[in-house]
Amino acid sequence: MANRLASAHSLYLRKHAENPIDWWPWGDEALAVAKRDDKPIFLSIGYSSCHWCTVMEGEAFSDGAIATYMNAHFLPIKVDREERPDLDSIYMQALQMMVGQGGWPLNIFIDPTDLVPFYGGTYFPIEPRYGRPGFLQILHAIREFYDTDKEKLVAVRGEILSRLSQSASLDLGAVGVDLSADLLLHGLRYSHQILASTHPGPRFPMIPHAEVALRGQRLQVDPVAADPSLCLQRGLDLALGGIFDHVAGGFHRYAVDPTWTVPHFEKMLYDNGQIVEYLANLWSAGMREPAFERAIAHTIQWLRREMTAPQGYFYAAQDADSFTTPNDPEPEEGAFYVWAYSELEALLSPAQLAALRADFAVTPAGNFEGAIVLQRHRGGVLSGDSEAALKPLFVARYGEIPEALASFPPARTNAEAKALPWPGRIPAVTDPKMIVAWNALMISGLARAAVVFQQPDYLTLADNAAQFILTHQIQAGRLHRLNYEGTVSTIARSEDYALFLKALLDLHQAHQLGSGQPLSERLSIQPNFHSPAYWLGHALKLQAEFDEHLWTTEMGGYYNTDASPDLVVRERSFEDNATPSANGVAIANLVRLFLLTEDLAYLTRAEQALQSFGTLLEKAPGSCPGLFAALDWLHHPTLVKTTTAAFAAIRQGYWPTAIFRRAEDLPAHTVGLVCQGLSCQEPAQSLTQLQAQLTSSTHAPQPPAP
Repeated sequence: MANRLASAHSLYLRKHAENPIDWWPWGDEALAVAKRDDKPIFLSIGYSSCHWCTVMEGEAFSDGAIATYMNAHFLPIKVDREERPDLDSIYMQALQMMVGQGGWPLNIFIDPTDLVPFYGGTYFPIEPRYGRPGFLQILHAIREFYDTDKEKLVAVRGEILSRLSQSASLDLGAVGVDLSADLLLHGLRYSHQILASTHPGPRFPMIPHAEVALRGQRLQVDPVAADPSLCLQRGLDLALGGIFDHVAGGFHRYAVDPTWTVPHFEKMLYDNGQIVEYLANLWSAGMREPAFERAIAHTIQWLRREMTAPQGYFYAAQDADSFTTPNDPEPEEGAFYVWAYSELEALLSPAQLAALRADFAVTPAGNFEGAIVLQRHRGGVLSGDSEAALKPLFVARYGEIPEALASFPPARTNAEAKALPWPGRIPAVTDPKMIVAWNALMISGLARAAVVFQQPDYLTLADNAAQFILTHQIQAGRLHRLNYEGTVSTIARSEDYALFLKALLDLHQAHQLGSGQPLSERLSIQPNFHSPAYWLGHALKLQAEFDEHLWTTEMGGYYNTDASPDLVVRERSFEDNATPSANGVAIANLVRLFLLTEDLAYLTRAEQALQSFGTLLEKAPGSCPGLFAALDWLHHPTLVKTTTAAFAAIRQGYWPTAIFRRAEDLPAHTVGLVCQGLSCQEPAQSLTQLQAQLTSSTHAPQPPAP
């Protein structure tokens, strides 16, 4: 019999609908029942494409004995972290305080009286193993502690609440930090050092750090931080490694090993958007590695084919696990992506197999549990023979050659994946929900790649996704975070506002600079998309809404979400994790809006917000690269007013703190005008002079604007 989650919009919640555990969704009714019955809340947070979340669902959460005890002694609540990133942030921070690390599934026990946690963990095995106690054993111990040791329970909760409150207020014992050039360079160096780490563990893209390290190399102040080789190497690791799907495009979540060979196979929209933008930035910074262009092109083909809804928005994620046959009881990690050597021998001619072995890590022994994850040996242009050899592998997966497969329908559930007559392999399940923040990251990546590689089709994809959000996700005067195939849900969080604002500004710049041939005849929705003013107008409206609802005048910066009684604390996130921090992006947006509008209120607000995070910039530079990117904007705010003709000479360059505006009314013989903050250089009389001024303004250390 299905539980309360059967009617949920969330794919992740519906995956638990047949569990014997009597799950509740997070909400007033569940919290009231827990308090009335004096039951500790067991809160389990995860997401649909999370491998270990799937494992625990099939093990502990499907076990009858565990369910019987859980239902009798706890109030079990399931939360999709992609629906409630605010809850996830609070309780993940609490878990890290308790045990020193976090991850998903996030399983935490909460007192029903005040929603303060007192014990937690991640994956709990059904039986004792991996050095962890069995889950039922844990449940018995937690309930006994809750019933018999109230004094210690109160002390633990008090300590956790105090630390959460201190963290939310950012009370680190210092005020009045000088937002100096030295502080900026300190942060840029720190991201460079993080990128250089040689620890033996898994490898994550860490794009916020990579982007800030790339910013640092342009300033040419520190010989180490000015070296672009680490930024180039991160791009090569991504574009050549097993983390990239060389057959069909798209990047997996992370590599489980330090050689970037074996990925964790889920594909997340937010990773792919950031990586596309980063690789395009590397190219614009002069690192014109052909593998970067190929990885971007194939990723956008994957996006168009598998991740774009008919309405124009982008789906959220694809699972790591998939079925080999319809009769399999459980999906297998990586089954859709890996190859047995015997399979390659059957699919390829001897010449094709030899070509593949010359360019990729292909051996009979394999590199992943006896199977093969494709990883390139070297950069450069991939040989035509290898490109030809990859096509039969694509056909084996999808049943069609790449050129003939414009779209590939998503499998929305495991049951659907097993039931449909797929022409090739059974695909991984796709989570089709639309998340504004994640769509925004991909819109930004597409906009940047469109300009750098002069690909107007990339910009068309970005335009359509942004227009869907503007048309459908603003309800009753508020931006909404989610769309479940037509059903709008959940007031936007700060990351939705900040990242979508950045996307709108990136679209403004892409249409200003141009992405190849004119788009007015190619657009699928409205002809005014090609007008930069269209996107700026929407950005200004959205910024006003963001300021009204989430800006904190007392402290500076933006709250994660609206005030709500079900939140233990109201946070202002500053840490960059798998996605950029909302406040880092939001502050950079404010400087960009100042340059576009010349309204000093935006600049004042940006400086106030950065000042409020000043102690963190000093004491925890490794946690907040996004804030250092914003500080870079504050130090080098550059506005370039020039003609449409001049854009062609500068649009493909790397100018990370520059905003471009078309100005057709410049004085005679003037090519353009470069302004930094509140002062302008002399009118440029040639493209050479304009580029020199632009380089000077964006590359030299400067004090922040007054």
